[in-house]
Amino acid sequence: MLHYHSLTDMYHQNLWGAPEHPLFGLVGCMSSCPLGDREFTTDCYVIAFKKIKAGHIMYGRTKFDHENGSMFFAKPRQIIEMKGLEFEENGFMIMIHEDYLKGHELFKTIEQYSFFDYEVNEALHLSPKEEQIIKELYSKIEEEYHNNPDEYSREIILSHVDAILKYAQRYFKRQFIDRTQLSGKTISRFNEVLKNYLAKNSLQDQGLPSVNYMAEQLYLSPRYLSDLLKQETGKTALELIHLSLISEAKNQLRLGEKSISEIAYDLGFENASYFTRLFKKQSSMTPLEYRKMQMN
Repeated sequence: MLHYHSLTDMYHQNLWGAPEHPLFGLVGCMSSCPLGDREFTTDCYVIAFKKIKAGHIMYGRTKFDHENGSMFFAKPRQIIEMKGLEFEENGFMIMIHEDYLKGHELFKTIEQYSFFDYEVNEALHLSPKEEQIIKELYSKIEEEYHNNPDEYSREIILSHVDAILKYAQRYFKRQFIDRTQLSGKTISRFNEVLKNYLAKNSLQDQGLPSVNYMAEQLYLSPRYLSDLLKQETGKTALELIHLSLISEAKNQLRLGEKSISEIAYDLGFENASYFTRLFKKQSSMTPLEYRKMQMN
């Protein structure tokens, strides 16, 4: 698979000319630039806006989503796949090498934007008003990028990039709400998968269900699933898995038929001490204390 170590290399091989900064690039001619079919990775963060007529890069629009432009985010060394792309109109790509962020607050905060870990079929689909805001911010970046860069340029450019990321986070939450209202809550499907996992006695054979497993069953990426559930319930996927297991543990503790070690094993825990720590974290008491309280 092709890996671009530098922006200059990426520009050269895609016939985009040369970047005006070796660590920060803008491409604003997506409807006419020759992309071709390819898979590649880079050492850059990629923020892209496109209106796609056909092709494969970010499937995932449902009947519940807006039908305007879409945004796609990729972190360094994430695989980006493009096949048979046709664009309705010009879009843009912002490419930020990791080293461009060093010494800036965004170097740390960019990792907090979980949508960089979403799959390409979990793109952000914008409303007309949202699209206009993103385009205006890009225009400000473009103006600063092409006009007499000085010691203030990097700070100004990254402030606009940060604004795009903050708006994207807001718009993803709006998209979560739109989809939930029309297609049903993700938590309902999540609980159904978890219920089936427990019913098949998979805990003893395969251990605790992982967030990755739950995400695969729901055809979502782990980060997208956790963000959806956080929006709906205030808890992440892992927290909900733990709550479900502790609820089942309480049922077994009330019955009093098995030892704490046996319950821990039945629920897929590798050892009783980990089970005890998690139980206390969720219930503010140990399994033994909980059992004694139920017997009084």
